[in-house]
Order: sequence, then C-alpha cells, then structure tokens
Amino acid sequence: SRQHRVPRAAARLLAPVGDPEKVICVGLNYRDHCQEQAVKVPKEPLIFSKFPSAITGPFDDIVHPQDSSELDWEVELAAVIGKRGRHIEEAVAMEHVLGFTVANDVSARDWQMRRNGRQWLLGKTFDTFCPLGPAIVTKEAVADVHNLWIRCSVNGQRMQDSNTRQLIFGVPALVAWVSRFVTLVPGDILLTGTPAGVGVFREPPVFLKVRGAKCGGAGGHGLPPEIEELGTICNRVV
Repeated sequence: SRQHRVPRAAARLLAPVGDPEKVICVGLNYRDHCQEQAVKVPKEPLIFSKFPSAITGPFDDIVHPQDSSELDWEVELAAVIGKRGRHIEEAVAMEHVLGFTVANDVSARDWQMRRNGRQWLLGKTFDTFCPLGPAIVTKEAVADVHNLWIRCSVNGQRMQDSNTRQLIFGVPALVAWVSRFVTLVPGDILLTGTPAGVGVFREPPVFLKVRGAKCGGAGGHGLPPEIEELGTICNRVV
C-alpha cells in the first residue's frame, strides 16, 4: 500500500536471519584466494561452521575479542536455504535456495591458524563474527549469482575486489555437497567463501583495530563488504 513506511534513519536493521539452525561455511573457494596464499585449488569443498550466536546485524558493531590480536575480514556471498532437503541433486539444488545476502566471515587468525590445534571453529565464531544483511534478495531477483562483483573496503581503502566467477564450487554444487552429510532446513545460512585480499596474506599483514570513529567517518574504520545486486553492510570494530 506504500502507506506504512519507517524512515531508514529511524530504524535499526537486524540480520535477515537471526537464529538459523546452522551456519555452514566454505574455505578456499575462490581461485584468487588460493593464489594469494599459494595453495592448490581444493578437489572437494572445505566445510567448517560458525555458531548462530556469531550473527549480528548488517550495521551493528563487531566486538574485537580481548583474546585476539589478528582480526581479519572476509566478504562473502551467503545463500539462504528455503526448502528442506537431504542428498539433494546438484541439478535441482537451486530449488532449495530462497535467496542471497551479504556476509562478513570475521576471523581471528591467531586462533584459526595457530591456536586450538589449528582447528578453525574458535577463530571463526566469536560473538559478532558474522555480520549479515542488509536483506535477503530472492534468487529470482538476481540475474546471475555466479557473475557478481564482490568487494570489501577497510578504512576507506579497497581490500577485496573480485567476482563470483572466481568461485571454485558454485552454489548448486555446495548445496548438493553439504546435503550429503546433513539435512538442510529453511533458514540455514551457507557462506560460500571469500576472494583474495584478506589481511593475513598481505605483506606485511594488516589486521582490524579498535577505533572510536563511526563507520565511514573521517579517520574512522568503516568495514563495508558489498556484493553487486545484494547491497552493502557496514560495521565498525569496538
């Protein structure tokens, strides 16, 4: 009806899915990301997870853990499951996807790469380590999910600039693969991996710091991951 509207400035957008049953993530799934760390392209998807408690809103703060000094960014295309399924065939996998949104797979690299026996979970799942949003864009509204630019800027400097054409395993292949092991249910979030440009593989490495300025402000530390046709999220580190 267009009669009931709330000005964006007067509203706080929450994550479009706040408490999914599962947050499933994929590592090493962009060719350029494999190249920047000089590793071979995986022959099978590398799957790990975040706890749902890591999810935060598209413009909420990321809390820098006291236990980490190596906080990194990872812009990611996130697929939202809309239909329950197990042993899903790749040919029909997109029937199980509701739509897409933007995610930031925030990562404590010290915990991911050196501590906790080098298991990734703890370094990936601190509270607020999964900003998500700003909305779910239905798959019908996306012309080609495997041909979208995907970017992330930190403190106004472009760090990641790639395209989902660089995906090694596309969304249908990932849905089919994951459903071999677990039942996918509506609301599950599937983070599909990040492209080149993360902080840990820069020379020298660059990590996120706590700063007081607001996102996008002068001298601030705006962290805006963005994906073509899906929108932008922007979080500050506190």
